[in-house]
Parts: sequence; C-alpha cells; structure tokens
Amino acid sequence: MSVMSSLRMPQSLTKRLKFETGEAVLRYELLEEQAASLGRMGEKMEKALSALREDPGAAARPDLVRKAADAVWCFFVQREVLGMRDRAAVVAQYAIPREVLNRIGAR
Repeated sequence: MSVMSSLRMPQSLTKRLKFETGEAVLRYELLEEQAASLGRMGEKMEKALSALREDPGAAARPDLVRKAADAVWCFFVQREVLGMRDRAAVVAQYAIPREVLNRIGAR
C-alpha cells in the first residue's frame, strides 16, 4: 500500500461532494475548519454569557455586557457565513439577555 492511497478521502465523501480530485479533499478540510471555527466561537460566547450571569457587582457589568455582545456578534457572523441565519433559535437556546442583543443591534 502506498502512502498516497492511505491519504485518499473516503469514496463516500467524494461522491457526496461530486468531485474525484484533490478539490474534494480541500472542500472537506474547509468544511472541517468552518465547523471547528463555529465551535470555538460558540465556546467563547458561552463563557462570556456565563461570566455575565455570574456578575459579581454592578461596576463590572458594563464590561461583561460588552464582552458578551462581542462574543455573540462573532458567533452570529460565523453562523451567517455558513448559511445559518436563524438567530431566534440561538437566542432562545443560550438565553441571550436583551441588553446584549441591544448592544449588537439584533432584533
């Protein structure tokens, strides 16, 4: 068995992607990176929202709201890049506070 044959993409994926060239491998890797990036943005958003919920005092709240709004905005942008435009489900699932949504201009 040669080294090149061990690096080939599974045939089921090349058929699904409708390519039988190196382009299929590239597309697969791009999809992997997009999914990983969305996961990282989701984790960042969850941490920021958690910190906001555990707010130790009113003095720290504006900074925590800003950080949460930035993280939520990044997550929304990453989702939109992937074609996922339904924000309502995300807002409900993560219980994103209205003050955070207002800061990013979401409706």
